[in-house]
Amino acid sequence: MTKIAIAVLDANGLDAQISPHFGRCPYFMLVDAEEQEVRAVEAVANPHYPDHEPGQIPAFIHSLGAQVMLAGGMGGRAVAFFQQYGIEPATGAAGTVRESLARYLGGDLQGAAPCDESVTHGHG
Repeated sequence: MTKIAIAVLDANGLDAQISPHFGRCPYFMLVDAEEQEVRAVEAVANPHYPDHEPGQIPAFIHSLGAQVMLAGGMGGRAVAFFQQYGIEPATGAAGTVRESLARYLGGDLQGAAPCDESVTHGHG
């Protein structure tokens, strides 16, 4: 079983919209997946929304037991924090949780690169 955290804009389960930047999302969707099958979905409010300090959100995601973090984008320091916690960050998620999960579980959504916005606002 893999626990996947996904940065989202709303709490609409598998139909929740992906947040373009993980640090500014109001919710995280936690998904328990086994192979290609979703076993559980839970919305969790981001306690650091709308402002966060570097490292707070990776620590929070780690406390939830997630092994993977999917987001539209994140800064390079965030990528490093997630990796220090043993959490696999993956950027480039878009659309809904359902769509991004399908891409991740199918092997089409992997790896993390700092987003342009993050570099611009000093999180690069």
